[in-house]
Amino acid sequence: MEKAELIKTLKGLVGEKSTDKDAVYDFIVDKAWETVCNYCRIDTVPEGAKNTLLGMCVDMYRLENYGEEQAGETARSITEGEVSVTFGTASSPADNPAAAFLKDYAYELNRYRKAGW
Repeated sequence: MEKAELIKTLKGLVGEKSTDKDAVYDFIVDKAWETVCNYCRIDTVPEGAKNTLLGMCVDMYRLENYGEEQAGETARSITEGEVSVTFGTASSPADNPAAAFLKDYAYELNRYRKAGW
Protein backbone atom coordinates (compact mmCIF):
# COMPACT_ATOMS: atom_id res chain seq x y z
CA MET A 1 0.00 0.00 0.00
CA GLU A 2 1.77 3.11 -1.23
CA LYS A 3 1.45 6.42 0.57
CA ALA A 4 1.03 8.31 -2.73
CA GLU A 5 -1.88 6.01 -3.61
CA LEU A 6 -3.51 6.66 -0.23
CA ILE A 7 -3.15 10.43 -0.64
CA LYS A 8 -4.62 10.28 -4.15
CA THR A 9 -7.59 8.24 -2.91
CA LEU A 10 -8.08 10.56 0.08
CA LYS A 11 -8.13 13.60 -2.19
CA GLY A 12 -10.78 11.92 -4.31
CA LEU A 13 -12.89 11.04 -1.28
CA VAL A 14 -12.93 14.61 0.04
CA GLY A 15 -13.40 16.13 -3.42
CA GLU A 16 -10.03 17.89 -3.70
CA LYS A 17 -8.64 18.47 -7.16
CA SER A 18 -5.78 20.89 -6.52
CA THR A 19 -2.38 20.32 -4.96
CA ASP A 20 -2.71 23.23 -2.51
CA LYS A 21 -3.12 20.99 0.52
CA ASP A 22 -0.75 18.15 -0.30
CA ALA A 23 1.18 18.69 2.95
CA VAL A 24 -2.10 18.43 4.89
CA TYR A 25 -3.01 15.15 3.18
CA ASP A 26 0.49 13.83 3.79
CA PHE A 27 0.16 14.67 7.50
CA ILE A 28 -3.30 13.11 7.78
CA VAL A 29 -2.19 9.85 6.15
CA ASP A 30 0.90 9.72 8.40
CA LYS A 31 -1.16 10.42 11.52
CA ALA A 32 -3.81 7.80 10.69
CA TRP A 33 -1.09 5.28 9.77
CA GLU A 34 0.65 5.92 13.08
CA THR A 35 -2.63 5.66 15.01
CA VAL A 36 -3.46 2.29 13.44
CA CYS A 37 0.06 0.92 14.01
CA ASN A 38 0.18 2.13 17.60
CA TYR A 39 -3.28 0.83 18.44
CA CYS A 40 -2.66 -2.57 16.84
CA ARG A 41 0.96 -2.77 18.08
CA ILE A 42 2.22 -3.56 14.57
CA ASP A 43 4.84 -2.01 12.28
CA THR A 44 2.77 -1.58 9.14
CA VAL A 45 -0.90 -1.30 8.24
CA PRO A 46 -2.27 -4.58 6.81
CA GLU A 47 -3.82 -4.49 3.33
CA GLY A 48 -7.16 -5.51 4.86
CA ALA A 49 -7.23 -2.32 6.95
CA LYS A 50 -6.70 0.02 3.98
CA ASN A 51 -10.33 1.16 3.79
CA THR A 52 -10.47 1.62 7.55
CA LEU A 53 -7.35 3.78 7.35
CA LEU A 54 -8.88 5.85 4.54
CA GLY A 55 -12.10 6.26 6.55
CA MET A 56 -10.04 7.55 9.47
CA CYS A 57 -8.24 9.96 7.13
CA VAL A 58 -11.52 11.35 5.76
CA ASP A 59 -12.91 11.79 9.28
CA MET A 60 -9.72 13.51 10.45
CA TYR A 61 -9.84 15.86 7.47
CA ARG A 62 -13.46 16.79 8.14
CA LEU A 63 -13.39 16.88 11.96
CA GLU A 64 -10.02 18.51 12.61
CA ASN A 65 -10.09 21.19 9.87
CA TYR A 66 -6.40 20.73 9.08
CA GLY A 67 -5.05 23.40 6.76
CA GLU A 68 -7.66 25.95 7.77
CA GLU A 69 -6.74 29.16 9.54
CA GLN A 70 -9.65 28.85 11.93
CA ALA A 71 -11.41 25.75 13.22
CA GLY A 72 -15.00 25.28 12.12
CA GLU A 73 -17.44 26.61 14.66
CA THR A 74 -20.89 25.42 15.57
CA ALA A 75 -23.65 27.23 17.40
CA ARG A 76 -23.43 26.35 21.11
CA SER A 77 -26.46 28.24 22.33
CA ILE A 78 -29.12 30.51 20.92
CA THR A 79 -31.20 32.93 22.95
CA GLU A 80 -34.15 34.60 21.26
CA GLY A 81 -34.96 37.37 23.76
CA GLU A 82 -32.30 40.08 23.22
CA VAL A 83 -30.83 37.84 20.47
CA SER A 84 -27.69 36.02 21.52
CA VAL A 85 -25.75 33.31 19.68
CA THR A 86 -22.69 31.58 21.16
CA PHE A 87 -20.26 29.73 18.88
CA GLY A 88 -17.61 27.16 19.69
CA THR A 89 -15.71 24.24 18.23
CA ALA A 90 -16.67 20.61 18.64
CA SER A 91 -13.18 19.31 19.27
CA SER A 92 -13.66 17.31 22.45
CA PRO A 93 -15.36 13.89 22.46
CA ALA A 94 -18.00 15.21 24.86
CA ASP A 95 -18.95 17.95 22.38
CA ASN A 96 -18.59 15.78 19.31
CA PRO A 97 -19.22 12.06 19.87
CA ALA A 98 -17.87 11.22 16.39
CA ALA A 99 -14.45 12.46 17.50
CA ALA A 100 -14.22 9.65 20.07
CA PHE A 101 -11.55 7.60 18.30
CA LEU A 102 -12.97 8.75 15.02
CA LYS A 103 -16.19 6.77 14.99
CA ASP A 104 -14.88 3.93 17.11
CA TYR A 105 -12.54 2.35 14.58
CA ALA A 106 -11.25 0.15 17.39
CA TYR A 107 -13.91 -2.43 16.52
CA GLU A 108 -12.61 -2.72 12.95
CA LEU A 109 -8.96 -2.74 13.99
CA ASN A 110 -9.21 -5.30 16.81
CA ARG A 111 -8.72 -8.19 14.36
CA TYR A 112 -5.20 -6.88 13.63
CA ARG A 113 -4.30 -6.03 17.21
CA LYS A 114 -1.46 -7.92 18.87
CA ALA A 115 -1.37 -8.66 22.56
CA GLY A 116 0.84 -6.32 24.55
CA TRP A 117 2.87 -7.58 27.46
